[in-house]
Amino acid sequence: MGIFSGQLANIVEWSEYRDDAIFWKWHNAELKRDSRLIIRPGQDAVFMYNGRIEGVFRDEGNFEINSDIIPFLSTLKGYKFGFKSGLRAEILYVNTREFTIKWGTNGPINIPSQNLPGGLPIRCYGTCVVKVSDYVALIDQVAGVRDIYRVADLEERITSMLNQYLISAIVREGKDMFNLQANSQAICEAVRTDLDMEMHKIGMSVTGFYIQNFSYPKEIQDRIDDVASTSMVGDMQQYQQVHMIDSMTNGEGGNTSAGAFASDMVGMMAGMQMAGQMMNQAGQMFNQPDHKEAEAGFCPNCGAKVAKDAAFCSKCGAKLL
Repeated sequence: MGIFSGQLANIVEWSEYRDDAIFWKWHNAELKRDSRLIIRPGQDAVFMYNGRIEGVFRDEGNFEINSDIIPFLSTLKGYKFGFKSGLRAEILYVNTREFTIKWGTNGPINIPSQNLPGGLPIRCYGTCVVKVSDYVALIDQVAGVRDIYRVADLEERITSMLNQYLISAIVREGKDMFNLQANSQAICEAVRTDLDMEMHKIGMSVTGFYIQNFSYPKEIQDRIDDVASTSMVGDMQQYQQVHMIDSMTNGEGGNTSAGAFASDMVGMMAGMQMAGQMMNQAGQMFNQPDHKEAEAGFCPNCGAKVAKDAAFCSKCGAKLL
């Protein structure tokens, strides 16, 4: 038997990989001399010794610890495994892809408004895109005390501070409290900047922040819809007429028969109104005086129509004046 027969080689790999894991820590009592390090696509392996980072390996592949890894570590160059023990070390596997986190306000957030003393309560939801950017900060703040860090853990951290960032961004960037969606791009960028500064403290960066929808209380939303409808009509009296006709046509309380009857009545009223307008126009045409007849007279001899100022009848030649 060889001198290393008592040492079983380690296969260092992220054996329980999952898409929602941001990092996973491999740690064992010691690395054996003939151990191998496996790095798969989308992974970085951070080699730690005595609590400090010795090297970061970004190339995917299958590497031998003794010949491929140790010679490139910062303070372990030339390290020789002993005959009786291996090397005590930890390997932190980092998921290098971007993570999309869905977020939503847990409750309404009150946006300051002059017309509402308690603020305007709104809700919103969207997505946030993050990725690991600083391995040193990640290890110091998170990985030093955890073996695995999942997206759900980061989501909890983000949502705990998101309300305040949203309020601050909306106050700074939202020009119209009742039309926040139109200003959503500026609001998103403001939130992303603030959130990114906070995430840098734990070695993460925010590459994107998006708001998919704002929602108002029902009373506010109804008022917004009414104002929008009135603006489209342009005239309050006409809006009321349209609203009345719409209510009559659709029926009250879902009564379709009443709605059909009302629709017929509306049609009859519209027809009568149109007929009245046509009669008025016809009356005006018939009532217009015929200026030629008003100016003309009749011959007393033959009864033929003659001009008002004519001296003789053009038909019989009788003298008129």
